[in-house]
Amino acid sequence: MAAQPEHVDVLIVGAGLSGIGAACRLRTESPGRSFTILEARDAIGGTWDLFRYPGVRSDSDMFTLSYRFRPWTGKKSIADGWSIKNYIEETAREYRVADSIRYHHRVVAAEWSSEDARWTVTAERTDTGETVVLTCSWLSVCAGYYRYDEGFRPHFEGEESFRGQLIHPQHWPEDLDYAGKRVVVIGSGATAVTLVPSLADQAEHVTMLQRTPSYIVSLPGEDPLANKLRGKLSPKATYRAVRAKNLVLSTLMYQFSRRRPQAMKALLRKGQVAALPPGFDVDTHFAPPYDPWDQRLCLVPDGDLFKALSSHKADIVTGRIDRFTETGVRLESGEELPADIVVTATGLQVQPVGGMTLAVDGEKVDLAGRVSYKGMMLSGVPNMDMVFGYTNASWTLKADLINRYVCRLLNHMAAEGYVSATPVAPPEGASDPFVPLTSGYIQRSLAQLPKQASRAPWRVYQNYFLDRRIMGRGRLDDEGMTFQRAGERLPVAA
Repeated sequence: MAAQPEHVDVLIVGAGLSGIGAACRLRTESPGRSFTILEARDAIGGTWDLFRYPGVRSDSDMFTLSYRFRPWTGKKSIADGWSIKNYIEETAREYRVADSIRYHHRVVAAEWSSEDARWTVTAERTDTGETVVLTCSWLSVCAGYYRYDEGFRPHFEGEESFRGQLIHPQHWPEDLDYAGKRVVVIGSGATAVTLVPSLADQAEHVTMLQRTPSYIVSLPGEDPLANKLRGKLSPKATYRAVRAKNLVLSTLMYQFSRRRPQAMKALLRKGQVAALPPGFDVDTHFAPPYDPWDQRLCLVPDGDLFKALSSHKADIVTGRIDRFTETGVRLESGEELPADIVVTATGLQVQPVGGMTLAVDGEKVDLAGRVSYKGMMLSGVPNMDMVFGYTNASWTLKADLINRYVCRLLNHMAAEGYVSATPVAPPEGASDPFVPLTSGYIQRSLAQLPKQASRAPWRVYQNYFLDRRIMGRGRLDDEGMTFQRAGERLPVAA
């Protein structure tokens, strides 16, 4: 007789910022529940372990990117990737969840059985090729939203003839020597604006080549309020005060951008004109054709990008690529940018639920045919949450709300004798995209993502204060959620 697969109450996929946060919340808010974390790579940290390019840092302030239950005490508000990775590792040790991680386990499939009221999860060992099967009562997918093994990189005409090095930031070579080299960085997003000033310190010259500009805003690398309060208040009180201030300011900034985009454009332009040399063509290089927050704003700490451009160690070119040559990149304008190294900071490939396949009672789940419930669960899919953070604020803010909500839900189910919780779609249907951004990486992935509706609880609100009320104190048995006892079928309208 074959041995039964190992069973845990909760199986967490991913040991990054979201997954470690989920485990810590289970430890403190749903104690006694067994859990295991499966991580495809060989280390804690997720994004912050993967990316190793020069200058890699947070694109949100650490007082809101860090965990609410474990205050950030570092001096930098905009922290480097290594510091964030260390913070996640320390949190895992402090909350005794590090020993629950199984590395080299890539989850490839999960199938729900209503008869057994559990998921059967299949993982592949990335180090041995072995297949591992576990079962769980609840599946928490904290694998982020993009492919870890491959970034997005379009093919460029003539790139095979380029005699220099062609690099994607997601796979940065540890031994890359760019000192004294001419570097072209293709892109205008968060990675590009981070790389350019970092490379400019040692490179002969760095050119940021963009097809379309991005909105860029400078914030202090160290928070002035935090520096003022340190020594006067306890670390926890300082953290809470700065976190509250940043939450309010970021929310107001987003709301102002959406309601008065022209005024926001003028405000951003004013800051850029002040930070750049007289006569700099701000309107060509820093004026996107879309409104602020149609795509994410790019953050630069202490104006480092503007300082690099002002020093003439770096420049910015806006135009379209015609082809690569042996010695660089030729634009459609005819201009050629000489390069020893070309960095293709061209974005990510979205990969929802970690790339695994899902099935419910033998029927494959098509994510695009499902409706999001509170931005965290899927219609017709029982006992599974999918952690997807904010696009207009720190990822962890929404991730932590989801993780706490899952604990509330699990505790409620245990108290009431339910074995499953299954969201249902709204009766009027849903057609709005899950992520309301026009960024290329989002637009390329819409066919892989669920939909959202125009009202709660099927609306994905990009508003922490509203979500905190809905998810922290809102009803668990609202019109979008159904509960089942042992032996009961899933709702037909799911």
